[in-house]
Amino acid sequence: MTLLEVQGLTASYGASQALFGVDLSVDEGEVVALMGRNGMGKTTTVKSICRMIPSEGRLTFAGRDLHAMPSHRAARAGIGLVPEGRRCFAGLSVAENLTAAARPGPWSMDRVHALFPRLAERAGQRAASLSGGEQQMLAIGRALMTNPRLLILDEATEGLAPVVRAEIWAAIHTVRQETGMAILLVDKSLKELSRIADRAVILARGRTVWAGAMTALSPEITQRHVGV
Repeated sequence: MTLLEVQGLTASYGASQALFGVDLSVDEGEVVALMGRNGMGKTTTVKSICRMIPSEGRLTFAGRDLHAMPSHRAARAGIGLVPEGRRCFAGLSVAENLTAAARPGPWSMDRVHALFPRLAERAGQRAASLSGGEQQMLAIGRALMTNPRLLILDEATEGLAPVVRAEIWAAIHTVRQETGMAILLVDKSLKELSRIADRAVILARGRTVWAGAMTALSPEITQRHVGV
């Protein structure tokens, strides 16, 4: 069953158009990689899905028109976002960050602590005092506490040390294996994406230029549209 459907998506920042026709879908329980070079429209697509910027085109989630929803209603409908840059509530403690996002469902504070034990150790610390990797763990935990049907991770491993990246990827695999949650992943690590994603969608200059099974993603395609 299709959970998220995007067709002909266009979006602008003022007079500057950023998306010219993005098509993608995510089925229930599916992991989809959203790929492309920097500045090709990946984060703008995520912001459009989460209703953080205006957009046009077909945009539905669980059969409901997302265009009719403000961002907080899209979140309540079941879209959990781990945004680029983490954006934790700096002045709140780790526990308060998690509690602020909590909605009824299987993901509880204890379950997030089991996924990221470091968050349990730092429960009373302000988010601003955490390392970058710990803040990323907190951002993922906060999104899970909303008990989403679709988890969107926008560059969740960018700028982190290799050992921390490995922890984040291990956590994403655990979420997928234990819950079967639908996931939309924006990331540059082809090696890691190939291990977890079912399908890939590649953007170039604000348009979908390739979509298909992860196993069909050839070196020629990645070099043309993803490689530096």
